[in-house]
Amino acid sequence: MIRRTFLAFAAATTFLSAPAFAADKDIVDTAVGAGNFTTLVAAVQAADLVETLKGEGPFTVFAPTDAAFAALPAGTVEDLLKPENKDKLVSILTYHVVPGKVMSGDLTEGMKAKTVQGGEVTITLDGGAKVNGAAVSTADIETTNGVIHVIDAVILPPM
Repeated sequence: MIRRTFLAFAAATTFLSAPAFAADKDIVDTAVGAGNFTTLVAAVQAADLVETLKGEGPFTVFAPTDAAFAALPAGTVEDLLKPENKDKLVSILTYHVVPGKVMSGDLTEGMKAKTVQGGEVTITLDGGAKVNGAAVSTADIETTNGVIHVIDAVILPPM
């Protein structure tokens, strides 16, 4: 797999009804247009990953929604967005990204995928697709530079 620096990003679950809209935009523009990824967009900006995620790709992004970020302990997001925590933020965001384009039909039970961060995530399919236990709520949102799978939790790399 080609290793590239990029991060997890997503489109809204409402894109299920309109995937063609996402198909003509990159990962960043898709997330911005979705409206329920404001925390993710702010994190990508704070981590200086916008240009990377607008790059050629392809990237597979497991993208947590605003609700997923809100479920973190109080103060976590604000702390991560501080300039002195940029390296930790980059690590968390790039843990949500896998090089290449992995569609839901490519997933298998127990599949391991190396992330841009360097760690691995595990895919399970029992009871619906999950990545490290985070449920995929919307899959296969194609963008011009990859695919987004919306997840219901922020996944954290081993520290």
